[in-house]
Amino acid sequence: QVHLAESGGGLVQAGGSLRLSCAVSGTTVDSYCMAWVRQKPMGGLDGVATIDIDGSIDYAEAVRGRFTAYKDSKKNMIYLEMERVKPDDGTTYYCATRHRRPCSVEAATLYGINDWGKGALVTISS
Repeated sequence: QVHLAESGGGLVQAGGSLRLSCAVSGTTVDSYCMAWVRQKPMGGLDGVATIDIDGSIDYAEAVRGRFTAYKDSKKNMIYLEMERVKPDDGTTYYCATRHRRPCSVEAATLYGINDWGKGALVTISS
């Protein structure tokens, strides 16, 4: 059974930085497309970043250039480095797997994810 556990959420000032971590068990980060998604204000999930099996990464336009997603295969973890955060970045972030192809932010948003954790709340202060 796949288990994903996010950590690192908290309060950060607008313009600041934060790193989210996700510990993965029951599978490996090299077995599936891994993703970071976040809760939309009116419900549903938006893809933030995806990390493919081969390590290629896709970002949502809203975070490209500010967020960096990566994985550590030895630790079986994925991370999301958030920089120059904006008020709109404040929400709950989930680590997720996507079993189907393609591995992309658009696909994760439109066609869904398979496993996800309990989420990490990120609050932005102005």
